[in-house]
Amino acid sequence: MTDPWLRCRAPRDAAAARVVCLPHAGGTAGYYAPWGTELPRGVELSAVQYPGREDRILEPPPARLDALVADIAAALLPLTDRPLTLYGHSLGAVVAYEVARRLETAYGVTPAHLVVSGRRAPSVPVCGDLHRRPDEELVAELARLGGTRAELLRDPGVRSVLLPAVRADFALAETYTHRPGPPLACPVTAVIGTADTEVDEAQARRWAAHTTGAFAFHALPGGHFFSVPDRAPVLALLAGATGAARPPDGAGRSAPDGLCPVPSESESTA
Repeated sequence: MTDPWLRCRAPRDAAAARVVCLPHAGGTAGYYAPWGTELPRGVELSAVQYPGREDRILEPPPARLDALVADIAAALLPLTDRPLTLYGHSLGAVVAYEVARRLETAYGVTPAHLVVSGRRAPSVPVCGDLHRRPDEELVAELARLGGTRAELLRDPGVRSVLLPAVRADFALAETYTHRPGPPLACPVTAVIGTADTEVDEAQARRWAAHTTGAFAFHALPGGHFFSVPDRAPVLALLAGATGAARPPDGAGRSAPDGLCPVPSESESTA
């Protein structure tokens, strides 16, 4: 492994565009492993691997958002030779937004598109203290949101491995404060689940204030993790954001074991 930050399960050297996915709190690059093969062949998908999980489990999880953003932006520079779309879910939406800002301000690189899901706009304050609460309360919140197999949360050994990264990521989400600055120049698309208890349409539509480019809003069936049972609508949005054709019919339907064994994170408190 030459790059600690990026995982690409389906390299496409001839791709005309690239998508990079930023995971939710406690999430992993493995969550997006099937997505790359289900996008049009002209699109290559990579996912960011945060420290403290999967093949980076021995590293401490991120403690500062600005340092995390700086490292990710630097890792993405080699991918900007082609149009680059950033996709982030929940905490990943904030990380993707800040990475886009850093690419524009520090490197003069404007992403082709920013797609944010399951997260209120950066200008809408978020507060909470779940990252300081006992393990049982944190686990209860993960179970409420879904996206994590219940049997994993019941296993003390698995919990001891998963929860440090979850707690650190919750801290990033709950302590995030938007810094004033110029809006992005790239188009922004905001997506929420129709039954998501963590963000509503008004909060998501305020992403429009963070770009001078085009803005679009979509509400898809489901809760906070609407892409778990059916990722096809999200894949279609990503394909559209890159200018590629829609994924083939049937792509993105999760198999019975499609629930990824990675934790999620709350936006009502994070």
